[in-house]
Amino acid sequence: MAQRERFPVGPFFEASLKTHSVTGLCDLLHSGQIVQHGLIPWGSNYTFLVTMEVQQPHLMLAVYKPRRGEAPLWDFPNGTLYRRERAAFVLSEALGWSLVPPTIIRQGPNGIGSLQLYVHHREEEADYFALHEQHGPEMQAMAAFDLISNNTDRKAGHCLRDAEGHIWGIDHGLTFHTDPKLRTVIWDFGGERVPKRLLRDVRRVRDDLRNHCGLVGELDDLLFPEEVDALAYRMQALLKRPEFPCLHTRRGVPWPFY
Repeated sequence: MAQRERFPVGPFFEASLKTHSVTGLCDLLHSGQIVQHGLIPWGSNYTFLVTMEVQQPHLMLAVYKPRRGEAPLWDFPNGTLYRRERAAFVLSEALGWSLVPPTIIRQGPNGIGSLQLYVHHREEEADYFALHEQHGPEMQAMAAFDLISNNTDRKAGHCLRDAEGHIWGIDHGLTFHTDPKLRTVIWDFGGERVPKRLLRDVRRVRDDLRNHCGLVGELDDLLFPEEVDALAYRMQALLKRPEFPCLHTRRGVPWPFY
């Protein structure tokens, strides 16, 4: 998985929801030519920052996570994490919450994997603890999203604010397990009622999921049938008891926090 010996030329542009539609950003990720990729040196799985040539001569950054770079885990099936990255994006879009940056699946320098739009952010705005006081509604949506997607690894550094003030969540490879595994730093809302605006979206997507229609119909191709069923069950459970969960044991908090 060596870095290619080629350096990009041309101006960078920061593709965003302000400049492109979500569909347009996904099209750029699909069609862009990867001209350089370098290994991001942290994390247990191989993750690459790639430079793509799009709308020549413009360049764009993305994060590439190949299947062959995934470390084996005892509780997640091998070679499925990249599909869960895409599934998280599909669920976020179906809900209408725009929490996960545009994410696709395509071939890359190291084989098939997920490719996600890189979020340009300032370092001081790259963690949950720095953002949650000013972005309560967005963090409520993030907490509800993590609950229904069964996110096992919401670290503080997985919450970012882009240059336009939009809040994003990244790193969703450890999601959609059938067993309850919620592990997150977002426990501030424990015991509070989930806002009705979020519940309306969850109810709509739950119905689409039951009927295998709408955007969530793609989840049938990304997840195992029992994982889709578990997602529907978690949605129904939230609708039946619309409260954010409380932290009961230290196992519910990821380590390290960042």
